[in-house]
Amino acid sequence: MNNYKFDTLSVHGGYSPEPTTHSNVLPIYMTTAYNFDSVEHARSLFALEQTGNIYTRLQNPTNTAFEERISLLEGGIGAVAASSGHAAITMALLTLCSCGDEVISSSTIYGGAINLLGKTFDRMGIKVHFADMDDLSTVEAKITDKTKAIFAEAIGNPKADIADIRGLSEIAKKYGIPLIIDNTFATPALLRPIEYGADLVIHSATKYLAGSSTVMGGAIVDSGNFKWKDNPRFPEFNTPDESYHGIVYADACGNAAFITKVRTHILRDIGACQSPFNSWVTMLGLETLSLRMKKHSENALKVAEFLQTHPMVLSVDHPALPGSKYYRLANEYLPDGCSGVFTFEIRGGREAGAKFCDNLKLLRIVANLGDTRSMVSHPATTTHSQLSDEQLLAAGISASTIRLSIGIEDVDDIISDISAALDACK
Repeated sequence: MNNYKFDTLSVHGGYSPEPTTHSNVLPIYMTTAYNFDSVEHARSLFALEQTGNIYTRLQNPTNTAFEERISLLEGGIGAVAASSGHAAITMALLTLCSCGDEVISSSTIYGGAINLLGKTFDRMGIKVHFADMDDLSTVEAKITDKTKAIFAEAIGNPKADIADIRGLSEIAKKYGIPLIIDNTFATPALLRPIEYGADLVIHSATKYLAGSSTVMGGAIVDSGNFKWKDNPRFPEFNTPDESYHGIVYADACGNAAFITKVRTHILRDIGACQSPFNSWVTMLGLETLSLRMKKHSENALKVAEFLQTHPMVLSVDHPALPGSKYYRLANEYLPDGCSGVFTFEIRGGREAGAKFCDNLKLLRIVANLGDTRSMVSHPATTTHSQLSDEQLLAAGISASTIRLSIGIEDVDDIISDISAALDACK
């Protein structure tokens, strides 16, 4: 499959007609467990001496197909499906971190992720330092001997800031730390972070990968490039894991040490597995991913250009606009488009923002994004409402900030709806 190009992998990656029924389309394997050939066969599977299905919490044929496809699309060596994007973040970091460890994260990420990292992980004794990823020297200054990862979104939620993946990768490699990039907004159709030095890639498959606002899902993709063996920051990979037959992941699994530990240890214990049905729906979404991402990107840029001309708009934050501070990075990392999500500031503050949203007819007020349908939200009162005033400021969010997730409808209809709603706020 590695010889095929992206659009072919989007349709065929991870599945060939299976030998029993010869089904042309991936079946949904709605089963929790699997029949072993013998007691010895079962023993060898549980001992990781051979691969195969044991229990759907660990793996499932439909989930495996999704994992293989997203790994192929991202250019990784393997992936683990998760029940949501948050589950993917949680399992990735719990694979790396123990009580007393630290993580450096971008401050301009999804509000729920800020709460997860800043509050929930803090209660576990894992300290997350939030940093302005635009200032690489600030990021490096926060690294200590306890730091286990650097985490950023390729395109930040909601302001569409662009991470300098190459720059972050150089810092991470200098200190022997994995760089984790959440690629939810861009998807591999627009950006493959591994090609720029990311070690691990996270997805909320709920968004663009599925593309229909119908199923939840997540994924962790391993580049296979990080050096786990004899890395002093990661003794868990270089000493026996007594919870799994004393396996030493760095020795037994080589460059697949991380993704193996995620599945056999953390996924097994946390249980945040993907539903086979949800994987199947996401696989359907992946078949049209590049077509949709091109349309999302084209529509969003046209809407952003329109908003720049409207008197009710104070500013527009879209990285592909020539005036954006991220214009250079957008051209470097996202030459084929910057996805469909961006923000703008409306004159009149919170009251005008509410009036704008309430006057929309085509666009829907929804907390989700990445749907084929265009959607709008007010981050300060929804997706980022858990944040303090200081955190909102660090994330670049004000009472006037409106987030748009532009769909694949006719762009003239989208602009007409937005224009009418803005005019109603004058």
